[in-house]
Amino acid sequence: MRMTAAFLMASAATIALPAYAQDSAPADAAAEDATIVVFGRGETRQVQEIGAQDIVTLTPGTNALKAIEKLPSVNFQAADPFGNYEWSQRVTIRSFSQNQLGFTFDGIPLGDMSYGNHNGLHITRAVSSENIGSVRVSQGAGSIGTQATNALGGTVETFSADPADYLSGGILAGQGNLTYGSNETWRAFARLALGSRDGIRGYLSYGYGSTDKFKGQGTQDQHMGNAKVVIPIGDVQVDGWLSYSDRREQDYQDMSMAMIRRLGWDWDNSYPDYARAIDYASRLNDVDRVSNSGGSPFPDGRYDYSGAPVAGGQVYPGNVTSADDAYYDAAGLRKDWLGAIGISAPLGEKASFKLKGYYHNNEGMGLWATPYVPSPNGVPMSVRTTEYDMDRIGVFGSVDFALGIQNFTVGGWYENNKFHQARRFYAFASRTEPGLSFRDYPTNPFATQWEFDFTTDTIQYHVQDRIDLGMVTINLGWKGFKVTNEADAVIKATFPEGRIKAEDWFQPHAGFAVELSPEAEVFGGFTQATRAFASATTTGPFSTTQAGFDTIKNSLQPEASDTYELGLRYHNAIFNGVLGAYLVNFRNRLLAVQVGSPIQGFASALQNVGNVRAIGIEAAGNLKLGGGFGLYASYSYTDSTYRDDVVNSDGTLVAAIKGKTVVDSPRHMLRGEINYERDGAFGRIGANYMSRRYYSYTNDASVPGRVIVDATVGYRFSEKLELQLNATNLLDNKYIGTIGSGGFGNSGDAQTLLVGAPAQVFATIKMGL
Repeated sequence: MRMTAAFLMASAATIALPAYAQDSAPADAAAEDATIVVFGRGETRQVQEIGAQDIVTLTPGTNALKAIEKLPSVNFQAADPFGNYEWSQRVTIRSFSQNQLGFTFDGIPLGDMSYGNHNGLHITRAVSSENIGSVRVSQGAGSIGTQATNALGGTVETFSADPADYLSGGILAGQGNLTYGSNETWRAFARLALGSRDGIRGYLSYGYGSTDKFKGQGTQDQHMGNAKVVIPIGDVQVDGWLSYSDRREQDYQDMSMAMIRRLGWDWDNSYPDYARAIDYASRLNDVDRVSNSGGSPFPDGRYDYSGAPVAGGQVYPGNVTSADDAYYDAAGLRKDWLGAIGISAPLGEKASFKLKGYYHNNEGMGLWATPYVPSPNGVPMSVRTTEYDMDRIGVFGSVDFALGIQNFTVGGWYENNKFHQARRFYAFASRTEPGLSFRDYPTNPFATQWEFDFTTDTIQYHVQDRIDLGMVTINLGWKGFKVTNEADAVIKATFPEGRIKAEDWFQPHAGFAVELSPEAEVFGGFTQATRAFASATTTGPFSTTQAGFDTIKNSLQPEASDTYELGLRYHNAIFNGVLGAYLVNFRNRLLAVQVGSPIQGFASALQNVGNVRAIGIEAAGNLKLGGGFGLYASYSYTDSTYRDDVVNSDGTLVAAIKGKTVVDSPRHMLRGEINYERDGAFGRIGANYMSRRYYSYTNDASVPGRVIVDATVGYRFSEKLELQLNATNLLDNKYIGTIGSGGFGNSGDAQTLLVGAPAQVFATIKMGL
């Protein structure tokens, strides 16, 4: 892989060299005018936007969220090179975790996009990356009109491309991409656009991608279909969207730092070595017998395939000491349908309205081969599933009208979400044959541990007044919501049933932007936000016990935040940048403490840790160097700390976390990129630094900082033919990609880390019709 890195760097240099000899030649207009990041000029809050041009330079099929990791205060992490592996994918902004951020696609709420998503779906299951027009990030306070009741911090809004973007001439345009690369990665994408740029238009696309795991064995793949139509009818515009996704991912083994030291960076699940998995599980089931005799079922890892101790004390394999060190296999399976119909129209000369209805259906499973529950036929392990079924239907809209220097917006959103969740166990066929595949949905469970129906009703409204005073813009407004969550047990176990609601009808926002000159402006604002409770047995107040839920349901306060921002933007023909500072006071922060290993599925311990304070500085800028070259850099400093210890109701100390850094909140993040585009040649090389991250609340467990370098080089032979090479983790560094995969604990090391992907290289040919 070091040779690969050298090749990519040499390629970038080769493409760049002609520019120095041709400084007098005009650069491509697109290259000279292109801006990597748009810094929200005129906005009264910190906002940046990434366009399609930036997304398509990533390896095709890459999660669009990986493109926004270059923005200040955005902490994106994943264990795979594409950022698509959902068990590992995480994004935090200004120390707010993913389930405290708001995500939408064309305005459609995506919920918190978590792995066991109870209120939406991940963006990579809603739209192919090739069909994304832009991604807008609000780091501190998202638009009050965003369809999200969990957004304590920022919002990430993704927008599909207009079919007109692909219809440069004529009524038919086609696009086909084929990618091949490391770990037998194959991806094909085809899109057909029809219509006229200013008339009825639409596109239909299909994509399929498959990659082998970079360690261990297994496959991760996805089928994705998208369709969009835009129908102008006079001044009225109707648009429609339909997507289907079928994703199947075999998992990597969750690690701890102790496991990495003991077993190595390349350690993984035992699949397809079924005999070894049976051996590990048999030893776990012998725990009681062995422990009663004072021994251990895993005597320092000294055993062979049959389980007999190895003469001479030879260690096999890698000093295994626990059945949790390696499971047989695990996987995530997800199928989604997402459809929407919208309409926008003027209401006279000074008013307009927008209305969109949507429907989302999800079927999914998370599978794990657990040694903690044997199959009834004597096999010392079984397949443990968490099963999901979701039906969401909703509608949102707004009316905009102008009155002198004031521009008013009034809007609302309603959603009904019926979510079904169950924990089941399926038997392996025998001790010699598994009899089932982790890439298929199993049938005929031998046990159901618990099963619940959740119903969530959401009502949200917002009011905004944008006042234009010429060089000064003032934004005033508020939003409010009521979210009612109800859990009904079909098969009840330790998890609770009942009803809980979060209600806050006045969450104010105020902001300003002052134009100091045609190039510079100052902006600032204040936003108050409340987060609704989650409806799932795997997160939120329903993830605790019935006794715990009954104790807190009438007194539990929803999480809330106050965000203050102040910043300066500057823009001219050469430089485009922003400098900002923020203060966030976070109240009633709820922390779920993982009990036992994640595979055991115990109820979490829910803690209200009181207040959190975050103070930070953000800076970012684009610089055009001429000759097709450009620079981009961003830096963020975040000091986010817990303000209270965790104590029981009787005052007993549970965890001394006062003054400790918030988990998964790196203090320093620095990103830099040099890019080039001229005469058909293009290239980028970027570095991403992130400082130490803590994964225990008391900060006694952490992973060190890391630097990741990615690169892209390519050549456009014509408008219809392009070759692109991508390399990720170019320097082949070993690092922890994801922390918190199995949750966070109060103290100590935990099996909640995922190793980042090594150097990977991909080649893509893109052809147009």
